[in-house]
Amino acid sequence: MKQIEAAIEAILFSAGESVEVGRIAKAIGHDAATTEKIIRNMMLKYQAEDRGIKIIELENAFQMCTKQEYYEYLVEIALQPKKAVLTDVMLETLSIIAYKQPVTKQEIEKIRGVKCDHAINKLVEYNLVQELGRLDAPGRPLLFGTTEEFLRNFGVQSTEDLPVINPVKLEDFKAEAEEEVQMKLDI
Repeated sequence: MKQIEAAIEAILFSAGESVEVGRIAKAIGHDAATTEKIIRNMMLKYQAEDRGIKIIELENAFQMCTKQEYYEYLVEIALQPKKAVLTDVMLETLSIIAYKQPVTKQEIEKIRGVKCDHAINKLVEYNLVQELGRLDAPGRPLLFGTTEEFLRNFGVQSTEDLPVINPVKLEDFKAEAEEEVQMKLDI
């Protein structure tokens, strides 16, 4: 019985929405009436154990949800700011935008050699990058640049304070990039 209850719990938890009794019954290999009795028993157990979750019934379907008396804790978690984690792809994209701004997505993709929609969207979501307007060219592509939040996070007062790239290293980077392109062409 514990295993069946655990299976029902897993189904309701992972669904995130109501699941019809018939679907649950089919998944656990029981008839609908037995499945409904098991779920109602689980509902009583959750209530008796004073758990943070409950199972509710919605028109011949069941859903797992948080008890209302614990909403204040959920609100507290939701209000805590998420720490942005920047991947290598996002950092590369951000550095291109910081040094080349205002810059279009197409220009960024030309430099990186791959699509960067996701990276740009995440950077905008984290308020490190913003839309600056549109380029006066066919298709009127969006222009991107950094935000004040970017300056605060990276400890600079303006983009002029960004480190200057060493010309020798710049030539090394260009040579490396050309080698990579050549290797891809040879394959």
